[in-house]
Amino acid sequence: MTDLSRFVASERTRMLDELKAFLRIPSVSTTPEHTDDCRRAAEWLSNHLRNLGCGRVELLGGEHHPVVCAESTPAPGHPTIVVYGHYDVQPADPLALWRSPPFEPTERDGNLYARGATDDKGQVFAIIKAFEAVGANGGVPVNLRFLIEGQEESGSGVLFELLQHRPDLVRGDAVLVADMPYYAPGWPAVEVGLRGMVYAEITVRTLEGDLHSGLYGGVAPNAHETLVALLAKLKSPDGRIRIPGLYDAVAKPGKEEREAWKQLPFDEERYRREEVGAKALTGLARYSVFERLWALPTFEIHGITGGFTGVGAKTVIPAEATAKVSLRLVPDQRADTVVDQLMHAVASAAPPYADASVRILSKADPVLLDVGSAPFGLIDRAFQEVEGRRPVPIRSGGSIPVVPALAAGGAPVVMAGIGLPDDRLHAPNEKIALDQVFKGVRVFGRFFELMAGLE
Repeated sequence: MTDLSRFVASERTRMLDELKAFLRIPSVSTTPEHTDDCRRAAEWLSNHLRNLGCGRVELLGGEHHPVVCAESTPAPGHPTIVVYGHYDVQPADPLALWRSPPFEPTERDGNLYARGATDDKGQVFAIIKAFEAVGANGGVPVNLRFLIEGQEESGSGVLFELLQHRPDLVRGDAVLVADMPYYAPGWPAVEVGLRGMVYAEITVRTLEGDLHSGLYGGVAPNAHETLVALLAKLKSPDGRIRIPGLYDAVAKPGKEEREAWKQLPFDEERYRREEVGAKALTGLARYSVFERLWALPTFEIHGITGGFTGVGAKTVIPAEATAKVSLRLVPDQRADTVVDQLMHAVASAAPPYADASVRILSKADPVLLDVGSAPFGLIDRAFQEVEGRRPVPIRSGGSIPVVPALAAGGAPVVMAGIGLPDDRLHAPNEKIALDQVFKGVRVFGRFFELMAGLE
């Protein structure tokens, strides 16, 4: 058994330099200009894992955004753990709001600031270093298979296609996913539920082409106004989604789960002020904040384009406008059903003079996990030994579309990360606390040892 604390103390500086090198690669998967950078990140990972002793390392799924598949030296008779993560990151925009360059990792106040620091490069890195640590004394006591993809932020298309042809890649005794935060500092968490998602573009066309607002204003139908009115029909001011049938399949959380949520330390006013940064919390007020975040579907508008949005003035009546929207789904909703419901609702809400269409960009079903399996008990013990506290079971308002596919091989999926709630993933000044990274090395290393039956 490795002295994980001693390993972290002695190798801390080297590991930090390696993490910074990984974070410098601008592996944004949502824009084509960074396709080569995604390939570079995959190659960096594959070389790193090969140097750490993985006997089989492959880039699978094609030339662009490949899946890094690496396997440790076989340990016959020992459990197999599939490790999932992603090396792609969100765009860094708006750049002006970053205090330091997003792809030049910068240490400040015990944190490391960079795009991807917590989502998900820093967390993947902690697991890789745990693999290195437990192998420092003559070999890893479990069989590890890394599946680290490059399209989590843009739909996971390459990995989904790969798993259709290679279902063997997710067969094992446990799947470990570290792409989520603690509940609060000092309060580790295991996530037992994820919301699903339908991401779509709603487009409205009212004219053959843009028109002069002076010559035609007052009679020509404005695409922006029509789209805004349509969107307002899909969601009430109090937060209720007006898509017929949407709530029919929603499964209410059980009494035991709701009671457990009430025991979590939570200051709603502080949450509103410091984490959300808003003057008020919105949504269905008759439900608790946790129920609104974890157990109810949402409908959000992310952006509206069309007409003229440049600097200066242009008096134009737009002929077409498009809104990017998403619905987050909860058990027992299904993405395909919600797609149909959304399309029917848009068609019904559109006025006769407008052509409205819906384009689906991505979709994923929600996930609710069974925490009664042995790996959940072992991750509990690993956190207890390292952090001094067992993780609390919570749900997440976010989505990881590939989790159902990871569970298809029958192995329990354990979702336990080392981020913190204020890490600002997807936002400017994303960070990860350095103590969390090195704590993660110890937690995941201990999990590997416990999975192997080592004491």
